[in-house]
Amino acid sequence: MDLDAHLFELEQELQQTATRSNATRLAQLLADDFIEFGASGNVWGSKSEVISGLQDEVFSARRITNFTVKRLTEGVALVTYRSHQDAGGASLRSSVWRVEEGQWRMVFHQGTPVAVA
Repeated sequence: MDLDAHLFELEQELQQTATRSNATRLAQLLADDFIEFGASGNVWGSKSEVISGLQDEVFSARRITNFTVKRLTEGVALVTYRSHQDAGGASLRSSVWRVEEGQWRMVFHQGTPVAVA
């Protein structure tokens, strides 16, 4: 599988309620030094904070468009895309992924709200 397809699959997996509520799977997908700047304006400064916060999350389904991958260096990639919520919201998203022990893990994620056209 090529890198673009693989990272797209991982991003889609993180948009699934089953993954977001599965602490074991989240621990595999997120790097130990993970940080997130959420579209809500919240900052999650640790992997454990994110995993704990997602356990009781009310999550609305989303779809991804305009997905791109840019290799920053060997084993590090920047992913950008537009996220559309079924409820009508939209945001620009970016993630930094890094290979650790042969597996791609998300190191950083940011969501920026945008007006729905």
